[in-house]
Amino acid sequence: MIAQPTHMTSHMNKADWIEGMARGMAVLESFDTERQRLNATLTAQRTGLTRAAARRHLLTLTHLGYLETDGQYYWLSAKVLGFSGSYLSGARLPRAVQPTLHQLSVATQLSCSVAVLQNDAVIIVARGIWQGPNLPAKTSHNVLAYGLHVGTRLPAHATSTGQVLLANLPPAQLQTWMEAKPLSRLTARTSTHPKDLIKKLKQVAKQDYCLADQEHELGVDALAVPLRNQQGETVAALNLVRSSAGSHAPDLVTRWLPLLQQTAQALRPLI
Repeated sequence: MIAQPTHMTSHMNKADWIEGMARGMAVLESFDTERQRLNATLTAQRTGLTRAAARRHLLTLTHLGYLETDGQYYWLSAKVLGFSGSYLSGARLPRAVQPTLHQLSVATQLSCSVAVLQNDAVIIVARGIWQGPNLPAKTSHNVLAYGLHVGTRLPAHATSTGQVLLANLPPAQLQTWMEAKPLSRLTARTSTHPKDLIKKLKQVAKQDYCLADQEHELGVDALAVPLRNQQGETVAALNLVRSSAGSHAPDLVTRWLPLLQQTAQALRPLI
């Protein structure tokens, strides 16, 4: 069973719910690696707010220092890094896994990540990036690292880590997730039909690992396994990522699955 964050398991008293705060956080969360700059219209589309309400939230967050603007578009300011800095310095998981991720990237000469599930996305909380001692600026290794960093949000249904975490959800919770989340197409290999995704998740749960063959990005394969704590709860997922150029996706399983599983087992007492 996957250990869920508080916001996914607790039920609030309606009288305690602050709608304005929830809307403000939704506006902040609408900024991601896909769209770093938003105007009021785009923000409204991403949050479900009216354009007028989105504009007021954008102006308020700018006044508070969390956003910057050129008068038309808005983007996150450095002030939001205070949240991530506090998380990274205080959260146990990133600090526990980071040294091991470095060792794993060196051993495999591949990039690796640890991610957790947050609503419809996985969020990278730690990274191990292999760049090699003398590699040119543009190689397949560095291409894989481009755009991925701690804090990156990726669609859960199209990523190896996301599918591992979804496969470890209790059936009722997975059903609720499937009913609430649209399955957007990122490549021709992305599962966009619920029945297809559920079929794969059952296989992932059975074999206890996930191979994503160009499902999130063309030319990129990823292999993931669950990270479990001492109580057997799945708290995160660990993956390796590589360019698929000149290679076959199953080779990633044959060559690196045992090491990935050993790494996950070694991390168990630490998380």
